[in-house]
Amino acid sequence: MKLYGMLDSPYVRRVAISLRMLDIAFEQHSVSVFSAFDQFHAVNPVVKAPTLVLDDGATLMDSTLILDYLESIVSPGRRLLAAEPVERFAALQRIGLALAACEKTVQIVYEHNLRPSEKQHQPWLDRVHAQLAAAYRALEVALVARPPLIDSERTDQASLTAAVAWRFTAEKLPGIVDPVAHPALQAWSVEAEALPAFLASPYP
Repeated sequence: MKLYGMLDSPYVRRVAISLRMLDIAFEQHSVSVFSAFDQFHAVNPVVKAPTLVLDDGATLMDSTLILDYLESIVSPGRRLLAAEPVERFAALQRIGLALAACEKTVQIVYEHNLRPSEKQHQPWLDRVHAQLAAAYRALEVALVARPPLIDSERTDQASLTAAVAWRFTAEKLPGIVDPVAHPALQAWSVEAEALPAFLASPYP
């Protein structure tokens, strides 16, 4: 398998870390959708990261769809997402919050970095900031209620995605989300980043 995308993308990074925790061999190809558009286009004409290329050349994109596929090809004992409905629902809730935080972080970054300042719409930015804050408030509560599970240097998908999201926002929007107000997320981020799979797929 080959994984295309940059590790500063939370979507690429969650897949890379998951591949390692699932013990699936893969090659990481750090190709940017911006600076290497044509190169990425040759792999996937949609130019969407992450893109996973299987051994037979078939491609799959979108981190959630990729992870769903990967869960289907490993033994039940290796899976990172619970099968039992109640536990699975709780995990999907936390994953949804973490991915929402990633999405809102990306929107803020793009608004500041890609749109000319005179064309930025402050009411829109205020709304996205509020959505980002709400996602992390809810994720903090959820993390306190259901602390991350670590088993033999692995964790579950919800906790993995929460850690990746928190690090992404901290790197891209320093000072926007206060770690003091989110002690569980901050503590988990530090712990997660020390896990072998995280160290092997570091935020650049």
